[in-house]
Amino acid sequence: MNTSPTLDLVALAERLTAARLSGSPTPQLTIDQPGLSLDDAYRVQAAGVAERLDAGEHISGVKLGLTSKAKAEQMGVKDVIIGVVTDAMVVADGGVLDIAAGVHPRVEPEIAFRIRGDINPSDPPEDLRSVVDAVAPALEIIDSRYENFSFTLPDVVADNTSASHYVIGPWRELLPGETFRLADRSVELSIDDELVEAGSTTAILGDPWQAVTDTIRMAAQYGHSLPADGVLLAGAATAAVGLTPGTTVSVVVEDLGAVSVAIAPIGSQEECR
Repeated sequence: MNTSPTLDLVALAERLTAARLSGSPTPQLTIDQPGLSLDDAYRVQAAGVAERLDAGEHISGVKLGLTSKAKAEQMGVKDVIIGVVTDAMVVADGGVLDIAAGVHPRVEPEIAFRIRGDINPSDPPEDLRSVVDAVAPALEIIDSRYENFSFTLPDVVADNTSASHYVIGPWRELLPGETFRLADRSVELSIDDELVEAGSTTAILGDPWQAVTDTIRMAAQYGHSLPADGVLLAGAATAAVGLTPGTTVSVVVEDLGAVSVAIAPIGSQEECR
């Protein structure tokens, strides 16, 4: 990847980290750094991930963004983006998430894949589905660190694709060689048992399995690792919904199962668990 010699990418990553830790939004990086390229943005992302690792976190997987055709067209892009998730982002199914320190957190229903073994993205297996040994319904909490949840493509990539937290439902184990259909399954996102978004897994790249192919390609291009037993979050099946303290969010994916998370009430000082 080429990098502009005039940019201090570590300083940009530190700016985003400060916004994340303080819960105070920052202006888009591209406002005062209009020359920030996509390659630059991935280097900022990597520097931000390195800060997390230095703080004791461990990479637990990867996630894709802009997997919805409508969202991609809105952003004016023709390809997905990739980010990193860590163990500090994990919330147990049915657990509690405190969003008090968030900037403006939202939730999306997703499909999650579990990686079977260590994968070298630059030398992927011929059968890409063989890298997955389980699938599950999932919730991803996104939280852009930018003012007004507004950003360009390099901005969102630098911000690690707005990654905040994620919740994985029960894993559906896959037998070796098993073909498990994931396309065209209904998805229902509810808050306090009231349906707020309904969609289909087809919104995820036409078929969530396509996320495996795209992830390996993007991981090879931008140097992301795919650890054994790691998680791949395939992208949103519906529009994102804003979170409110004191509510419970759940999603049901047809023939796959359900997953939920409770949003801590204001002042409860609950920890993610």
